[in-house]
Amino acid sequence: MKIVTTWLALLALTLFIGSAAAVPPGQTVEFKGGGAGKVVFDGKFHADKKLNCPDCHTKVFQMKKGTAKITMKEMNAGQYCGTCHNGKKAFKSSDAANCARCHKK
Repeated sequence: MKIVTTWLALLALTLFIGSAAAVPPGQTVEFKGGGAGKVVFDGKFHADKKLNCPDCHTKVFQMKKGTAKITMKEMNAGQYCGTCHNGKKAFKSSDAANCARCHKK
């Protein structure tokens, strides 16, 4: 009986984690953004686009904030945020007209 309970708990946890939205709606995560200003990741915006945590974590990003030193050069080369923000799936990170969409002074 204990094994069945453990398996059910693991299944429930897996379903919960798999369906969790990227940063809960209404929440933001801020990162230092250098001279362009801090970068604000808006969970509601991404969740509204039907994105879930596993869409980016751990394929593109690790789960813990601060594990990667993300640069615009890497993003513009298609890494990190640039995986989607390439002008095809989402707005292009290398287009100067889009800077203020993420960077806040």
